[in-house]
Amino acid sequence: MIRELETEPQRRAAVPVLRQLWSDATPSEVLAWTAEDDYTLFGRFVDDDLVAVAGVLVRDVLHHARHAWLYDLAVDEPHRGEGHGTALVEHVETWAAERDCEYVALASPAGKTDVHEYYGDLDYEQWGYVIEKEL
Repeated sequence: MIRELETEPQRRAAVPVLRQLWSDATPSEVLAWTAEDDYTLFGRFVDDDLVAVAGVLVRDVLHHARHAWLYDLAVDEPHRGEGHGTALVEHVETWAAERDCEYVALASPAGKTDVHEYYGDLDYEQWGYVIEKEL
């Protein structure tokens, strides 16, 4: 079952899973960004256990059509390879289409070839680069 995690206790339960993706972030930092108004957090449950999460924002920007930006997709380590991440990606795609998005987009570090292959297997295409400068 997939459902939106809206309350602070629900989002707090997602923090340990998200920190497997963002290990450099403190629990309070993770909790803070999941509480931002336009951030939507979904959880995948097996029975009552939260096993995976996906965080997404809908964006309209000049260089890209209306899209859902998939910021976070994390599966609890013992549950990887069981299809939970794919179920969440498919859920996000349906959710985004219902909100008139033309794309689901994401960024991934250059060295994460296994991640790139995973999304490629889901018919995602690399069309450019994310270029940034730390200030």
